[in-house]
This record gives sequence, structure tokens and C-alpha cells, in this order.
Amino acid sequence: MALLNADLHCHSTVSDGTLDPEALAARAHANGVELWALTDHDEVGGQHRAAAAARALGLPYLCGVEISVTFAGLTVHIVGLGIDPDDPQLLHGLAQTRGGRERRARAMAEQLAAVGIRGAFEGALQYVGNPELISRTHFARYLVETGVCSDTHEVFRRFLTEGKPGFVEHQWAKLGDAVRWIREAGGVAVIAHPARYAHPNPTQEYALFAEFKAHGGQAVEVVTGSHSNAEMVRYADLALEFGLAASRGSDFHSPTESHCDLGALPYLDGRLTPVWELLTDRVLH
Repeated sequence: MALLNADLHCHSTVSDGTLDPEALAARAHANGVELWALTDHDEVGGQHRAAAAARALGLPYLCGVEISVTFAGLTVHIVGLGIDPDDPQLLHGLAQTRGGRERRARAMAEQLAAVGIRGAFEGALQYVGNPELISRTHFARYLVETGVCSDTHEVFRRFLTEGKPGFVEHQWAKLGDAVRWIREAGGVAVIAHPARYAHPNPTQEYALFAEFKAHGGQAVEVVTGSHSNAEMVRYADLALEFGLAASRGSDFHSPTESHCDLGALPYLDGRLTPVWELLTDRVLH
């Protein structure tokens, strides 16, 4: 089961990806993905389209979402897999989490204008499929299009991150709430790409894992597009230490921007329990 080519983390135009759910399903299938999930940020509006497209291709599918969480002053992402995308409590929680994105985006644009980059809010909106989900990624695409930066990776080195112009902190969902919404919607909660969080020390990382587990979280993304080989080993060890299952997902956003294409990840370490073993009754065929 560890050798299954599962890709359980990617984004469509419903949040901050550049391909629609149907195009992502086709790309996943063409790339040999054997189990797929679309996990848009704080939004499940693409789930029925993704599931229908996957079914038409004979691609097993798990409904998913990626919820933005504030934990100890950091933004952390929690993926939910095998959810019911029509669960009322989940929908209410996601709507609350999305609230305030426009105010934050306008404040980001004001900071960018102060360093000579004008019209960023209106420019970012050109890339937004859902205005409720305007994000840093949409600003990054605008800064590339206007020639301020050569690619989105340069954008995040120079702007939009803590201490740089355009960074505005936002209070997202609480960790316990996000895990509860996922569990009560029938899903499994997963810590997404843990190496990406700016943990100042291992104690804070342990606190995240411990509190996540205490709330009922069941898995961690060990293999993902932004993890190095050493980080994959580290989080495999932490999965074993905390008794968590392991997930695998590219975090694919765009053919031109992403570190890793759909279906192109290394396999999970054979010591680990794959998260899909917890979700056999939630897979859509």
C-alpha cells in the first residue's frame, strides 16, 4: 500500500490554482496517479466537479480541503481527506475562515503601494476565480506579470512574507476547530507540509504535533513537493513517534509554478501507515 501513487494535495481555480478541477483530474490521470484528492484552500466548491471528472476517468477519488489555521502565531495548514463536502458545520466553519481575506488583501496592497507597486489589489483580482479566496499567490502572479519579479519564488523572497513589504498577518481558524470540522464531516485531519512552518525550535513543532494529536488529528504529510529527502525522513520518524498515519501530496498549483507535478513524488517509507488505509470506505469510484 505504501507504493500506491496517491496524490492527496493540490489546488484548482476554486482557490489559488491555475487549472480547473476537470483539468486537474485529467492531469492526475495522465501522470499515473492512482488515488487523487483536490484540496482547495478553505473551500469545497470544486469537490463535486472533481469527483465527477475523476469518476469519468476511472480515477479513485477522496474529497478534500485545506484549512488555514493560526497556531502559536504561525499560519499552519490542515488538510482534510475523505470529508463530506456538503457537511453544514464544515461549510459554516470554512465560510468563517474565509472572512476577512478582502480586508487583508487591501492592506497588503497598501503596503505594496508604499514601496512603489501600485494597483496590486486590482491586479491580483485578475487571477482570482473566487474573490472570497484572494491570497498571496494571486498577488505574486500579478508581480510576475508586471515584471517586478521574474517568478513567484522571487516574489516570496522579496515580498509578502513576514518582515517584507506586503505581509499582513491574519487570524485563521483554531487548530482544534479545524480538526473537529474535518472529523465531524467524516474525514481524517492531516498536518500539511510541516517543514514549511517557521518553527523557531523543536519544542514548538512538538507542541503542534501533540496538540494536533490530542484534538483527534490522525496523519501528517510526509512526502510533499516542498520537502527535501532529509525532511521526508524527519517527518517519517515523527509520524512513527506520534502514532500518525502518513500522507503524500504534491501541493500542485500550476504547471509553471509548482515544485512538483501531480503524481511525481517519491513513494512513502514502507514503515509508515498510509493515510488511505484509514479511508477505504471514503474513496469514490
